[in-house]
Amino acid sequence: MELRLYDTLTREKRTFVPLDPKNVRMYVCGPTVYDFAHIGNGRAAIVFDVVFRLLRHLYGVDHVTYVRNITDVDDKINDRAVRDFPGLPLNEAIRKVTETTAAQYQTDVTALGCLPPTVQPRATDFVLPRADGKTDMVTMIQQLIARGHAYQAGGEVLFDTQSMPDYGALSGRKLDEQQAGARVAVDAHKKHPTDFVLWKLSSENEPGWEGPWGRGRPGWHIECSAMSAAYLGDVFDIHGGGLDLIFPHHENEIAQSRCAHGTPAMANYWMHNEFLNFEREKMSKSLGNFVTIRELLEDWPGEVLRLNMLKAHYRSPMDWMLKGLEESARTLDDWYAVAADVGGEEPSDAVIEALSDDLNTPQMIASLHTLRNGAASGNQRSRNEFAGSLRLFGFLSESTAQWNDRKQQASGIDAEQIDGLISDRAAARARKDFRESDRIRDELAAMGVVIKDSKEGTTWEIAR
Repeated sequence: MELRLYDTLTREKRTFVPLDPKNVRMYVCGPTVYDFAHIGNGRAAIVFDVVFRLLRHLYGVDHVTYVRNITDVDDKINDRAVRDFPGLPLNEAIRKVTETTAAQYQTDVTALGCLPPTVQPRATDFVLPRADGKTDMVTMIQQLIARGHAYQAGGEVLFDTQSMPDYGALSGRKLDEQQAGARVAVDAHKKHPTDFVLWKLSSENEPGWEGPWGRGRPGWHIECSAMSAAYLGDVFDIHGGGLDLIFPHHENEIAQSRCAHGTPAMANYWMHNEFLNFEREKMSKSLGNFVTIRELLEDWPGEVLRLNMLKAHYRSPMDWMLKGLEESARTLDDWYAVAADVGGEEPSDAVIEALSDDLNTPQMIASLHTLRNGAASGNQRSRNEFAGSLRLFGFLSESTAQWNDRKQQASGIDAEQIDGLISDRAAARARKDFRESDRIRDELAAMGVVIKDSKEGTTWEIAR
């Protein structure tokens, strides 16, 4: 089955041909750990987890390497450290901030059904030359200077964008069109407005490393160039991230990596997920609609958030709405009832085919609904393929009973209390006390419980 992916660099859907089928390599820009991740950050985590799972299925679990970095040096981190730990030395305060937020990120994305990447390097471990010889930032900057692609000025080391003839190919921006604008202050020491920092000096109250150009810290872009090369080599298969990273971050990564290594490419395929809006508005702290993964997980199981995210194609804008979450919860309730305790492992060809078409998750979900209908009708093959497909792509991590227990815990509802009220209602109905029966039904509804009467008896579920 042919895998086709949309490549941002060539602006077309291309057949995926790995450099080495026995060592398929993917790098995705991870979190800057200065605060808890919002649900928009969760989109990239889920999207590229699905890519990772699909590649593992196609090429073998042991033949795929997925690197997602942790950026733990950043001016926002510095500000948070000073605010939260004013009595500690800065480096110690920074470590406290990043350890806490990085751990929470891992907890959050695991709850969203994401597998751990093969490697999760921290930027601060790759600033200076390493004992193991893996690529580091200082050495890369020295290579750029030696090759004529970087220069020192104004206490900084800067990348010379004019030294790279095709700089701007990923974003489609041309150098001669990128002049100083009202929003961007251009330092006088830059040769060109688009030249960017590789190394900047640190003051006493800023984190720093003793580098060849004085005590300083790396620019943002050089971090990912070093960490990707350290684990994946000078050229690898897929580089991913959010749409907002195309320029300047990924553009500058390409420039640094190609010019330092003397290669025609950094990655052969560039994948970017679109933005996510919350209730049809851009998420913003000023609008009060900035919602973290952690907050959503207080009210919804992670698999509900995962399914909701995958209902939109990764290259399409997405509206994150309460109505959609409620629908996703009902769908998963149904899927668990049909397949949670089925032992199937092999996925459906229709599901793999949908995902092989540039990660077409809406078509994947449509295929899952078809499988569900076959499974519910008693078709054993459909049941096995339905369960196998769901498990492969991050669902059915629990049994039906565990799933129902989790929903009850998330809602704060006492199952024994509900069962007692339902027994009282059954007794009232038996003695034809319909006023009391209706009162209990209304009480349950007020608690967020929906009851269903049938010939087999009364069942209940959490309303969403």
